[in-house]
Amino acid sequence: MAEGMGDWPTGRLLSTASRVVEHAWYDALAALNLTHAGLIVLHLLEAGPLPQVELARTARVEAQTMSRTIDRLERSGYVTREPDAGDRRRRSVTRTAAGVRVFEQARRIESELFPEVADLDGFRTTLLSIIRTGGNGSARP
Repeated sequence: MAEGMGDWPTGRLLSTASRVVEHAWYDALAALNLTHAGLIVLHLLEAGPLPQVELARTARVEAQTMSRTIDRLERSGYVTREPDAGDRRRRSVTRTAAGVRVFEQARRIESELFPEVADLDGFRTTLLSIIRTGGNGSARP
């Protein structure tokens, strides 16, 4: 352990760990010509095609933000957009074979990049609790 870090407050440790992980993760994704937002879209499409508006709603982003993310994924060959079969005004987004492969690569990299945690389920539960409470101990809607 780096000298002195053992005495750091938990919030500082969490913040520093977050930045270290974020930089390493973003660099690994960039090597795949992928962004974190793009990875989220590819994950949401794992169960099959979805309308673009549904992707934006599920990812909790504005339609314009989702459109830019999908544009980039489309340029990279990871998704295609076609008129939605149920509503021709909407666009349905589908992962391509390349999109499936890059998603699987990203998942493998994730497991290789991050350190092993003895109680991963407990760690994830704690992280989810921090996220849900906004770090202030009270649940947000």
